[in-house]
This record gives sequence, C-alpha cells and structure tokens, in this order.
Amino acid sequence: MSNSHRSRRRRMLVPVTVVVALLAGAGVVARVQGWPPFGGSAGAVQATPSAPGTTSASTDPTVTAPSAPRSGGTSRLSITPRSRPVLVAAVGDIACSPGSPAFNRGRGRGNECRQQAVADLVVARRPAAFFALGDTQYDNGTLAAYQASYDKAFGRLLPITRPVVGNHEYRTPGAAGYWDYFGGRAGPRGKGWYSFDIGTWHVVALNANCDVVSCAPGSEQERWLRADLSAHKTRCTLAMWHQPRWSSGSEHGDSTKAVALVRALYDHRVDVLLSGHDHDYERFAPQDPDGGLDRARGVRQFVVGGGGKNLRTMTGEKNTEAKNASTFGALFLSLGPGSYSWKYTAAYGGSYSDAGTTACH
Repeated sequence: MSNSHRSRRRRMLVPVTVVVALLAGAGVVARVQGWPPFGGSAGAVQATPSAPGTTSASTDPTVTAPSAPRSGGTSRLSITPRSRPVLVAAVGDIACSPGSPAFNRGRGRGNECRQQAVADLVVARRPAAFFALGDTQYDNGTLAAYQASYDKAFGRLLPITRPVVGNHEYRTPGAAGYWDYFGGRAGPRGKGWYSFDIGTWHVVALNANCDVVSCAPGSEQERWLRADLSAHKTRCTLAMWHQPRWSSGSEHGDSTKAVALVRALYDHRVDVLLSGHDHDYERFAPQDPDGGLDRARGVRQFVVGGGGKNLRTMTGEKNTEAKNASTFGALFLSLGPGSYSWKYTAAYGGSYSDAGTTACH
C-alpha cells in the first residue's frame, strides 16, 4: 500500500469512542446497547433483564440512576426524552401461583393464569415503560413464587417496570418478596411511594394498603404526596396505586380509605389515576374526590385488573364511561406534551377495546 493510501485510510478511521459520543448525541447509543431512547420502539424489551431483586440502575440505561430516598420517602427517576409522546403500558392482578392447578407451566387454562398472554401483548407493543399495578404475584407474593411465575412472563419487562404494591404482596410479612424482586424500582422498602418523570409527565406511585401504611390526612405518605406535587408543576401528571377509589367490580368495589390521597391529587389537578384490584377493566369520567362529575379538573381513573390471574363480574357505577369483565388485556397510554391517548387492548383471543384522547388540565 502506498504512503498516500495509508494516509487517506488513517484519516477515515474515526476512533470508536468518537462514534459512540456522536451517536449518543443523536439518541442512538441505546439502540446499540439493545435499548431505544424512552419513547422509541426498536428492541425496547429485548435486553436480558437484571436478576430479580437487583437495584442497580445500570441495567436500565434510559433511566437516570435513582437518588437516595429522602426523609420524606422520595426516590425519583428521570426518564427521557421529553420531545415526543411516550408509550407506556399498565396492568395489575397478574401472575397466579405456580402451584395453581391452572398454572400449566405459565400458559394457563380457561379463565385462569393467563399472564403469559398478557405479557406477550405488552412486549409486542414495545412500550417505553411498564406500570405494574399491584397484586403482581399470587397468592402470597413470595420471592420464590415471583421467580417461578411472574418472572417467567414479565421478567422481560423488569428493566422498564415501575410497580406499586398490592394487598396480596403483604401476605408475606412486610411484602418482603415484592421488594426483594423489584428492588429499588419499587421505591423505599416498607413505604412504597416514589415519583419520577417520563417525557413531559410527572408520575407518582403510592401505597393504598391503608391498613398497613397510613393514607390519612397528615400522614407521612399524604404529606410527601402534597410536597412532591407542589415541587413538580408539570401540566400533565399521572398517579398510580393498587386499590381503586371507584370500581364496579363485584369482588371489591369502591375504596374510601385513600380519599385523602385522591383529594391531594384533585387539589393539584392530577389528570390520571391508574389502579387494579378488581379483575376487570373500567374507565371513569373525571371526578372529584367524592365521586362528583368534574370534567374541568377532575381525576380520570382507570381500573386495569385483567393482567392474567382471572376475571370477575361487575355491577354498575355512576360516571363509568367504559367497562369490561370478560377480557384479559393491558392499557396502553401515549403520554404527550399537553395531552394523552389511551387504548385498552385485549389478550388471549379477546376482541374488546376502548380508546380515546383528551387534553391535560
């Protein structure tokens, strides 16, 4: 090779570190690592998840490392980018016990244990984040059960999961299996409330097991919630916890124990509340904390409990705009600057759907 050819070749060989830095500026490095930027699509849930119970944020390269929990119980995560709508998926009441007669190696039978089908649905949509709405592992939420059941279906989504704690998790003292499995993604151990940003939205995750942690006015959780919402003046805000304030579900129905938390959401003009607990799907019109219709500043609640365990019957509830108790599935939300769209999508051969869009307050 001539000296002139060698010189031209040296000029063309850009150091790998420079290429990586340039790609990072364009938001491409995450794809090279197997992850898209938040809100992207390609490969969003194809990376191998960290081992259950780990807390390192390094396995989640699109999420800023969580800060240490503050005195009020804050564990904040910043999720980017902020320039376009971000797709998230949400569902609760998920994985049946691996000892269930209907477990069938995770595939389920009849109206039981259909968590694999719901997980496949979520994975196929490639969301930027997955909100697990409690009762993620039946019946007692032990770590062994998580590893044998929930993880087989939803473990693929662990790096992008943000969970809330349900009542079944507390059948293991202190919900130890839940915190052992989800680690720092679940917020401060023993509390279960934390917040983070995703795109242009602020999200608060709360603990509505009010017999375990207080949800009363002036409680640690309620004071933290008000302080957190006051500190984050985003136009669009979403909250999530397990037990719904309103529900047509025949098994549980309305819960009044967390009214003080709903009032805090209402006072700060929170747009959306996600919950599970009843094994069905229900969308409400925006309401005030007492259940009065308030389209101007009310909180719109979704009950999304068709995550796989089983399905139950429903009654009637005022201000219900859509409901279904015969279809497993998940809710997909496109969180944009100033508005959001929703679509409930069926899994396991179902055909029910519910979709719409609206502006934030």
